[in-house]
Amino acid sequence: MGDSTRRGRIRYGTLENEVVAYAKRKREEEDDDDAMTSTAVDSLIDIPEAAAAVRPGANIDLDQIDEILDESQDQQLNDEALETRRRAMAEFDRKRIARTIAVPTNDMQVKEALRKYGHPICLFGEDAGDRRDRLRYILSKQAIERRNAGQEDISTKEDDMENEVSSDEEKEEFYTEGSDMLLQARQNIARKSLLHARQRVEQQQKDCQVDLATIRQLRENLVDQLRKYTIVGSQVGDSRPLSRIAFSPDSSQVLVGSWTGSIKLWDIPGCQMAQLYRGHTDRVGGLSFHPQAGQGDSRVDFASGASDNEIFLWSLGKDTPIGQLKGHQSRVVHVEHHPSGDYLGSASYDGSWRLWDIASEKELLLQEGHSREVFALRFQCDGSLVATAGLDGIGRVWDLRSGRSIMELEGHAKEIFGLDWSPNGYQLATGSADNTMHIFDLRKIASIHQIPAHKSMVTDVRYFHFGGNSKAQTSCDMDMDVSGDQSVGDHEQARLCSGQYLASASNDGLINIWTAGDWKLQKSLAGHVGKVLSVDIARDGSYIASTGFDKTFKLWKADDILQL
Repeated sequence: MGDSTRRGRIRYGTLENEVVAYAKRKREEEDDDDAMTSTAVDSLIDIPEAAAAVRPGANIDLDQIDEILDESQDQQLNDEALETRRRAMAEFDRKRIARTIAVPTNDMQVKEALRKYGHPICLFGEDAGDRRDRLRYILSKQAIERRNAGQEDISTKEDDMENEVSSDEEKEEFYTEGSDMLLQARQNIARKSLLHARQRVEQQQKDCQVDLATIRQLRENLVDQLRKYTIVGSQVGDSRPLSRIAFSPDSSQVLVGSWTGSIKLWDIPGCQMAQLYRGHTDRVGGLSFHPQAGQGDSRVDFASGASDNEIFLWSLGKDTPIGQLKGHQSRVVHVEHHPSGDYLGSASYDGSWRLWDIASEKELLLQEGHSREVFALRFQCDGSLVATAGLDGIGRVWDLRSGRSIMELEGHAKEIFGLDWSPNGYQLATGSADNTMHIFDLRKIASIHQIPAHKSMVTDVRYFHFGGNSKAQTSCDMDMDVSGDQSVGDHEQARLCSGQYLASASNDGLINIWTAGDWKLQKSLAGHVGKVLSVDIARDGSYIASTGFDKTFKLWKADDILQL
């Protein structure tokens, strides 16, 4: 009988050659799986099941061989998946180490370090920030290689760049002698902050005497009003996206900064432009009203910072700057007045934050400590502490009286773009590119709650800080009917609501309103087309304002307040 009649039948006996021939024919028929099949056939001798299939005197089942080949292919795919996962985890580990490595903010030092490691000091289209990122990547790769080789133990709290770039002895902490002006400023801040802290604690002790039924009813009323927020005004503010918005202390006006560099003052609720301010040549990043703006007690009404590296001081009645603060070497992304009104804080892409004396327009403090650009800065209500955060994904709390970093805000996986203090003085919220918010408590020196806040990066976070006109009707003043002997006036109701809710903005186009304590989402405000870049809450609680990539700013208010 010929081969053609015997083909396809089950053979008996010692048929190693026929098995190999079958494998070759299988390989020719399955061109798409050529490499994988070849590997599997070559390894048949190492597979116990295959050895049994080709053992002399054993029965050879060709279907069984096919199953063995499939299992070999699956094993190879599993190995490839494990290798992909290993590489991903290695890259995640490298990024974690990179976030802990501090590199110089001086571009010349960065170039010297790149030259030392044998890398080009400048690539086509690369700016100073890109060079710093490239140096950080190189150092992180070297740190991984040293750790894998067992040459040295990598400590995430070491200043690796000091060891690599400088020939000086290793210093984990260093101190710079401050000026007499800084010493006087620290003493002034200490005196005023102790007074404010005493007043705050005394008020909190009085609030504890308010009966629980009143507090519960205030809370229920607040939640009810927050759920009724809706859009009440929208205005195109400029020809480019609007980057920042800030309410005036009396909540009657808003300042809006634009990517064109212009700043506009708008009356609310009519959204009529009252003043145009020109001075910056690039996108405005920070706006801050002086605590006594518009009251005639201060020469400076507000301050601004922009991507032209400049900080300007303004008067509401003049369309040009009345003062200028020079020192930052890169984009200024945030400015904030100290609660005393005597000082101004600023955060910049040069990796530092600075403290300025407004009266003399001089720099008091240049503080480093972040490994990457600093993006957000906020003062605590007493004035003794300041919190900063940035693109290294780490936040820090600094004691202005001593200059020390007293707490690290750790927990975010990506950059931090927004933060704000609670009026209670010991909690603060941060918003990050990992789409979450964290609530930190200074008493526990830890994060006490993580909120999955948005579907995209969180760009800004703001608590409600009461401090406005007592005649204004706030979201806490509606439909209050407090029973019992103890009565609570409208002004007192609004004050008790201070810090009881916060708002967050995101690139997902939403402004979310959260109640403090339970950290529940009460309302999502949708109206912007595209990214929301900034959010603020009026000091009297009457409005929430936001700016977006759609070149508009919008006003939001509860329905019941709107109807009055």
